[in-house]
Amino acid sequence: MSQVMFDLDVLRSFSTGVALGSYARAADKLGRSTSAVSAQLKKLEAQAGTSLFRKAGRGLELTDAGETMLAYAHRLLEINDEAAAAMRGVDLQGWVRLGLQEDVGESLLPGVLGRFARAHPKVRIEAFVARSAELRERMELGELDLALIWEAGEGASPAHGERLIRLPIEWVGPAAPAALDAPWWTERRGARRSREPLPLVLLDAPCPLRELVTAALDRAGLPWRHTFTSASLAALWSATSAGLGLSARTPFGLPPHVRVLDRNDAGLPALPHMALAMYRAQAAPEAPVARLAELLREAVRASVRDR
Repeated sequence: MSQVMFDLDVLRSFSTGVALGSYARAADKLGRSTSAVSAQLKKLEAQAGTSLFRKAGRGLELTDAGETMLAYAHRLLEINDEAAAAMRGVDLQGWVRLGLQEDVGESLLPGVLGRFARAHPKVRIEAFVARSAELRERMELGELDLALIWEAGEGASPAHGERLIRLPIEWVGPAAPAALDAPWWTERRGARRSREPLPLVLLDAPCPLRELVTAALDRAGLPWRHTFTSASLAALWSATSAGLGLSARTPFGLPPHVRVLDRNDAGLPALPHMALAMYRAQAAPEAPVARLAELLREAVRASVRDR
């Protein structure tokens, strides 16, 4: 029996169609006809030896086999693209000063920096992890080439940059249900009109997210109190997981010992959205900065897609 050799071009059409939610849009993006992409998908199903799609209303959705194939497609295409980038940038040299916030750094740095270092061993990276205000200040002072920063509220896209994702702020509590047996939580669940102040675990001031959370509680007429504050996000997650109170953050990069809560379960108000923006020091950055920005962009969007 001959070994099946999956065509990377076909896998790219497959994964692009899933990402865009339409194979007509995928065909347009990839510069192919819809019929050509359809033929590629039939070829992929024939090679897989099973159905990758099933009817879902007027459209299609992935079968279990299709989900498995998509995961492998992402891995194969990532390796292919990494190899291509390495060949293009084998002599790439320079220095990149990167700024990130704590949750973004923990989620993305290991994978992205590993890929970048393998492809561009002659480029030196300095990574700086700080809160949003300090990262903005360092960008203005010319001390960073690239930064990923969470932003609250609406607004224009940042100069020399772009907004990568926009996610809701969620109420966050401990992953272990037993940690929510605290009297304050039991009372809130048992009586939605409870006046027991909601204990909050938030970053210390100044913090835009902290202000959004407390403003939402004030508008809802719900009393609150700070039970734990810190400049460290890791410290907040430890306090939250221990049941000291509730925190709030987007679902991006949450550690396993905390989880998003159903706000209706305790009569909590809805919270607004935050956007993760990528800032560049220059509109047309040098090649090392542009390449690292590309990898970070891909990693952020892949993280949200996988979630």
